[in-house]
Amino acid sequence: MADIFDLFKKIEKKSESQVPITHIVCGLGNPGEKYLKTRHNAGFIAIDYICEKLNIRCDRAKFKSLCGEATIGGKRMLIMKPQTFMNNSGEAVREAASFYKIPAENIIVLVDEIALAPGAMRVRSKGSAGSHNGLKSIIYHLEKDTFPRIRLGVGERPNPQYDLADWVLGNLSKEDIDSMMPCLDATLEAIPLIADGKTDMAMSKCNGIKPKEKANE
Repeated sequence: MADIFDLFKKIEKKSESQVPITHIVCGLGNPGEKYLKTRHNAGFIAIDYICEKLNIRCDRAKFKSLCGEATIGGKRMLIMKPQTFMNNSGEAVREAASFYKIPAENIIVLVDEIALAPGAMRVRSKGSAGSHNGLKSIIYHLEKDTFPRIRLGVGERPNPQYDLADWVLGNLSKEDIDSMMPCLDATLEAIPLIADGKTDMAMSKCNGIKPKEKANE
């Protein structure tokens, strides 16, 4: 009987893999152990969390990225973490989008946001890159800014004189990561909504999330 169940699982897996990929979920970050818990790697952290929750792997080298595949909300998606370093993220996204013929509107980007505290997030359907070099690269290579993005708060610099590169390449504290957990759960809920054209619903679910007040406040 166990052999029959195994056969069914293999058939189901093969059938799922034959469904065409229609969306990309791309987390932004920098490759390498030393960047693992940095603020700039919030997108990678979100991808790792999603993969853990969905019991999938994102470790196949393709499109200058580590990739995986998942069916989320009934849609087959490529999950990717570009290995190009942040400033060249667009190279990887363009390669994957071109290969699967995926329009910008079907590319969901997970990215860090210093204007938001850890534990806050914002969903946007499109827009400029602001000061974020990863988003700038994607916009440059796609020649469009119409891709939805989920911005994950990592906190502002202590003061305007603090070097921005030093800040985003600094490590998140354990408290910061703990504060981000509700946003990571919300990200997993938002992805199928965005893919289904219900970005407004994803906004209403995510954009109101606020960091928990500290015990001494």
